[in-house]
Amino acid sequence: MANTIHVDVVSAEESVFSGEARFVALPGEAGELGVYPRHTPLITRIKPGSVRIEMADGGEEFVFVAGGILEIQPDRVTVLSDTAVRGKDLDDEKASAARAAAEEAVKNARSDIDLARAQSELAVMAAQIAALRKYRQKK
Repeated sequence: MANTIHVDVVSAEESVFSGEARFVALPGEAGELGVYPRHTPLITRIKPGSVRIEMADGGEEFVFVAGGILEIQPDRVTVLSDTAVRGKDLDDEKASAARAAAEEAVKNARSDIDLARAQSELAVMAAQIAALRKYRQKK
């Protein structure tokens, strides 16, 4: 019996993480999801936030995702997200600047659609900054 599960985190541009893990925690729509090897198959949406991967060697990897789709098979976890950034690649200044731009867009929205788009972008940026702070605290 394998005591690890293969994890792939893929963004629209690239594979952000691929490796073996003992445990994965993800931001599910109804709260945090925890996945161990031999998990029941599942497909669900996930919210913006941190994917925490406990590596086979005991280390931890964090990947920020801007929401997406999660597929779980007993031997594999696949996360598909438009945007996925490894914790070590998150940038404080860029995240804060993007959040300020999103806040400005909320203020200047001219229609319900503009407002919804801007609020969604703001939620993603707030989640990215929270993920960044969490990642920094773990180091």
